[in-house]
Amino acid sequence: MAEQSYTMPEAMLYSQRMAQLSKALWKAVEKDWQQWIKPFGLNINEHHILWIAAHLKGATISEVAKFGVMHVSTAFNFSKKLEERGYLSFSKREDDKRSTYVEVTEQGHSLLLEINNHYFDTEHSVLEGSLPVRQLYGRFPEYIELMAVIRNIYGNDFMDIFEQGFKNMEQLYGENEQVNQSDYTAESENLSIKEKGEVS
Repeated sequence: MAEQSYTMPEAMLYSQRMAQLSKALWKAVEKDWQQWIKPFGLNINEHHILWIAAHLKGATISEVAKFGVMHVSTAFNFSKKLEERGYLSFSKREDDKRSTYVEVTEQGHSLLLEINNHYFDTEHSVLEGSLPVRQLYGRFPEYIELMAVIRNIYGNDFMDIFEQGFKNMEQLYGENEQVNQSDYTAESENLSIKEKGEVS
């Protein structure tokens, strides 16, 4: 350990504050998450694995476990359950026969899309609690310092996977937003044409 530039009370207070805040936040996140996915017959681990596999586009079980912050056996066992339900497929690669890869099936992608479309069907206390910050600063909290702490604990590989996963997700949601906007525009144009026809 590097030479200490802090006192024991400072260290203890910081650790306890982090522990209490993390526990309180996780309880809210867990409740929001469970309520959101409950109608679709998934638990948090299953949804998380499905989400990771979708946005990492061909991840190994080890990568799923690392990014999901779970044991490899947990990632494998829940992935098998998802495979049995037709949401995931397992495969090996010629250049990497030691690793097991998971891919989201068409049925799995459809399920994820349906879950996303029902996001606002349930309450999200973490989102609600963050809105005053967004209203004040014009953006949601970005947790830059927290991400630095996570990087120092889990390493650059973890954060690389984290950033790539969210980059893929942002691209996907951006494409969906464009599609939805195009559909809305087309529907508006059709409605205008119909209204003009009725007037004439």
